[in-house]
Amino acid sequence: MDFEYSARTQELLARLRSFMDEHIYPNEARYEHEREAGEHWPEIIEELKPKARAAGLWNLFLPDSEFGAGLSNLEYAPLCEEMGRVMWAPEVFNCSAPDTGNMEVLARYGTPEQQAQWLQPLLDGEIRSCFAMTEPAVASSDATNIESSIDRDGDEYVINGRKWWSSGSPDPRCRIFIFMGKNDPDNPDRHKQQSMILVPSDTPGITVVRKLPVFGYMGTPDLTGEVVFDNVRVPASNMLLGEGRGFEIAQGRLGPGRIHHCMRLIGQAERALEQMCKRAMSRVAFGKPVSEQTVTQERIAESRILIDQARLLTLNAAWKMDTVGNKVARKEIAMIKVAAPNMAARVIDWAIQAHGGGGVTTDFGLAKAYANARMLRIADGPDEVHRNQIGRLECKAYRES
Repeated sequence: MDFEYSARTQELLARLRSFMDEHIYPNEARYEHEREAGEHWPEIIEELKPKARAAGLWNLFLPDSEFGAGLSNLEYAPLCEEMGRVMWAPEVFNCSAPDTGNMEVLARYGTPEQQAQWLQPLLDGEIRSCFAMTEPAVASSDATNIESSIDRDGDEYVINGRKWWSSGSPDPRCRIFIFMGKNDPDNPDRHKQQSMILVPSDTPGITVVRKLPVFGYMGTPDLTGEVVFDNVRVPASNMLLGEGRGFEIAQGRLGPGRIHHCMRLIGQAERALEQMCKRAMSRVAFGKPVSEQTVTQERIAESRILIDQARLLTLNAAWKMDTVGNKVARKEIAMIKVAAPNMAARVIDWAIQAHGGGGVTTDFGLAKAYANARMLRIADGPDEVHRNQIGRLECKAYRES
């Protein structure tokens, strides 16, 4: 296997880094000021989107060249990592969750009519979307537990349920929900009980109950909410792929989404290590720079090892997804979904420690980065589920031999 970045990736990466230097890093303070002023979606993001599109740095995540840049997972990995250095940056390039996963669902499984109505505005960055799967009443780490209902009534489906961690739901720009629920709860195959359906956000019966903070931070990195669906009616044509195909769609959606999270986390960890080194070199304690204290040197060295390990695991997973498909690469995807958030949380924690009291404030962005990394040990499947899958797949090889 060859993890040398392709010529196209190197060219895009150079442009992306230049854009980050010119437009993203200088506006970090403005972004935080606008958020603190009560703006959930700071104007700076909307100002920068046309610039990113004009620079050819738009929809880079989509492997389908008809809709996106046509990059492989391996080609996109370093670009996603670079964006991840600033948590709000991916939205500037129309590469942020949950829209990335929802666009992939619509591109793969949507009808031409569904794509024209919802995919194209998402591709253009004109609207945002929500993915509504997790529920507060059940252990949603097992998606077969989902209790929300999707019942056929003539030419319509009637939707009922309570969702939370519904990414994007409180955003006023959110125009479409992808909702997962059960339409056939008595099906003996637990993985064919669920369906996914498109629900416009202005449909009567939808109530966004509250926004969900992560350790007190709103939007880490995307704003999530708790949503009630009370006898929500949508046309039968809004069904995605067909009844009983929801679990299949979920697996197709979450594979790329998980690897994107890992790529961005590596970028956050690199940024944290950079901050740790600079801070340690600029502070003197007990007669010498903190960077010369052996405990600090050990943490810096261990951070470099952990980051590079996670990057290589991620590139390997991306390569396998490209060469043998997401299903065959499920063990590698599960491995990085465990490794990357744990790695990032540890590196960011050490960076916080190097900053002393400043590290736990909002001044350096490390506390919010830590909250995001910790949350991602649960989102898109908790560590325990992925470890169980890795263990089963590892043992399966010996049972078959």
